[in-house]
Order: sequence, then structure tokens, then C-alpha cells
Amino acid sequence: MAAPTRTLTRRELLALAWPVILANAAVPLLGLADTAVIGNFGELEDLGAIAFGAVIFSFVYWTFGFLRMSTTGFVAQAVGARDEPELRATLWRALLTGVVLGFGLLLLQWPIGRVALWLLDGSPEVAAVTANYFHIRIWGAPAALALFALMGLLIGLRRTRLLLFAQLFLNGLNIVLDVYFAGVLGWGAEGVALGTALAEWITLIVVGAIVLRLLRVRHADEEAFFSGSRIRDPERLRGLLSANVDIMLRTLLLVFSFAWFIRQSAVFGDDVLAANHILLQFISFAAFFLDGYAFVVEALVGESVGARDQAAFDLAVRRSTELAGATSVMLAVAIALLGESAIFLVTVHDPVRLAAAELLPWAALYVVLSFAAFQLDGIFIGATRTRAMRNASAFAVLVFLPSAWVLMPALGGHGLWLAFVGYVCARALGLGFYYPSLRRDVAGPRARH
Repeated sequence: MAAPTRTLTRRELLALAWPVILANAAVPLLGLADTAVIGNFGELEDLGAIAFGAVIFSFVYWTFGFLRMSTTGFVAQAVGARDEPELRATLWRALLTGVVLGFGLLLLQWPIGRVALWLLDGSPEVAAVTANYFHIRIWGAPAALALFALMGLLIGLRRTRLLLFAQLFLNGLNIVLDVYFAGVLGWGAEGVALGTALAEWITLIVVGAIVLRLLRVRHADEEAFFSGSRIRDPERLRGLLSANVDIMLRTLLLVFSFAWFIRQSAVFGDDVLAANHILLQFISFAAFFLDGYAFVVEALVGESVGARDQAAFDLAVRRSTELAGATSVMLAVAIALLGESAIFLVTVHDPVRLAAAELLPWAALYVVLSFAAFQLDGIFIGATRTRAMRNASAFAVLVFLPSAWVLMPALGGHGLWLAFVGYVCARALGLGFYYPSLRRDVAGPRARH
């Protein structure tokens, strides 16, 4: 597939983005389904274990999200350069990395589980069930991380409908297995863990077979379908390692920032803590849409970089940013107009309702300004300029923490939100600093990591 051309339309971009948006939206529905199953068939400690388990695995899998991101960038660049052997080698490297890391998690499951339970500090009953849940579900880790690589390939190839199929298949199978093991057999949280692990392995087999067939169809070059020498190329491996480390550090900084925001929310009392948690769900909902455009621009920018086509790069950036910006405005308006009604639906506690309604404009402002950070993330992932992403994230944290320290005593919860909005703007400004250099390099040397 060639790099995007001057005929790239907004309709084509929307056609690529909507399956990603639906795939992203399907992820929290699984957590809701797990909660509903346990809420109806399990005990109270099972419900607590599901909540703790979700936190643990969200953190673990977020940490290794670089497998999806780097694979997308390198695959899209290989597509733009019409280098099919490198496209295949990129996938094999990512799959091997995911499987190795997954089995590493299996080997380290006992210390990871102990540290996680110590940090969460739940009741003995919940901790015991959570430990069982963790030690069962962790066996799906090699499959889950390998799936990151496959999904990165599908995004890099612009096969977003296949990405949607993969996510819906995974979630649908997971829900069926959870209902059977936890509901029918009565195995509680352990049944949910087993259902999730099995769903991950089965989905890996199904999606892997689809991807294998897809690559076989594309295999028109003379190089071997599986070239060990190319996969082991030292320069490519160093580039992959460098990109993955940079993205992992960037992700950890992002997780830290959100966790610190929640921690500081507790300073103002349980009502503000609960209110900010609700408002973060609105931001997460908006992220489904903004991530859709960011994922698409990853593929388009990667192709442009691989093809050394600056005009295609500019068009992809401009068209996708126009749509992302317009979408962020609509989402912010929806939050401002409908947010208070949504708050009243999700909580019956009046103090929480009042606190959330008072802080609601900040969530709307965050969403309307955050699209720039999402878009620039997608652009830099597609170009595999991961060092800039790491540096921009560090810069944003250095802006966030001191500004919150200054603003919170004077403005209270509003000061924390003002610093948080400043944080997402600083992420965009940090990447914007590197953007002119990236754009100049599109038609010149290969993008640096």
C-alpha cells in the first residue's frame, strides 16, 4: 500500500478511525461485564478481587504497550518504503519480544503478585482471592503481549476493521467463558481469571492465523517468509530496543501523572476524590475517539516517513488534526452540557454530585485541549521518534508537579485541575518543540529514535 496521497479525504480518515473507536470502547465493556457476572454470581471478596486484579493487569499491560506502538510505526514505515521483508521481520521481532516478556512475567509472577498486593493493601479475604485471580490470569500474559504485536501490525497496515474484529472476538469470547466458569460452574473470581487467560490464547491463535494468511498473500518478494538473518539484524534490533524503552518510560510517566492526580485529589477529602474519579471517566470516554484519530495518523505518518513523502505527511497530519480538533470540541461541549446529568446517574451521593458539577468545566477544558497531545503522540509513534516522546513526557511532569504545588494551596481542587490541564498542554508543547525537526527529516534521513 502506498503512502497517503493528495486525494486523502476526511471520509477516508473517518472510515479508518471508526473501527478503532469502537475497538477502544469495547475494552471497558469487558470490565463492566466481569463486574456484572461477579456481582450476580460471586461473593463480595470476589468483587474486590476483580477490582484489584483489573488495577494490577492494567498497570502491567500499560507498561508493555510499547509492543503495539513500536510495531505500528515500524510496520507503517516498511509499507511506505515498499519493504515487505522488513514488514514481516518487524512482526516476528515484536512477537518474539512479546512472548519472551510474557514468559518473563510468568517466571516473576510471585514477586510481582506480592508487591502488588502489598501496595493495594486490601482485606485478608480480598487479598487471598486476588492472589488466586492473579496467579491464574497471568498465564495469559504471553498471549496478551503477542496480541499487542498483532494489533500493532493491523493498525500499521490500516486494517482497522480487522482490529475491531480481533477486539470484539476477544471480548465476546471472554464474556462467554466468564459467564460459564464464574456463573455456571460457580468458580467466582478464579473463573473470571481462567476465562480471560483462555480467551487471550484462543484469540491469539485465531488472529494469528488471519495475520499469517494476510502476510502470505502479500508475500510476492524473493526473500524467505521467515528470514532469521533479517530478524536478527543488529541495527534493527537496537532500534527496536531503543524505541521500546523510550515508549515504556513515556508510558510510566503518563501513568504516574494520572496516579499522582488521583492521590492529590484525596487531599481535599473523599467527596473530591470520588468526583475526580467520575470526571476522569469522562476524559477516558473522550480518549476512545481521540485515540481513533491518533492510531490512524500513526499509520499514515509511518507510511509517509517510509516513502520519504513530505507532501503526504503534511496532508495526513492536517486532515487528521482537523477531524480530531473538531471532535474534541464536540466532546467538550457534550461534557459541559450533559455532564451534570451523567454525574447524577452514576452517583447518589449529593456531596460527590456537587463537587463533580463544580469541577466539571475543567474536564471539558481538558478534553478540548488534549487533542493536540493525542495527535502529536500518533505522529511521533508513526515516525518512531520515541526519544522526543520520552522527553516531552518528562517535561510535562516537571511542569505538572511544581504548578500543582503552587496552585493547590491558593485554589484548592481547582488549582489541581488547572495544573492537570497545564500538564496535557505541556505534553503537546514538548512534542511541538520537536515537530519542525521531524517534518524536515521526512524527506531526508530516516527518522531517528
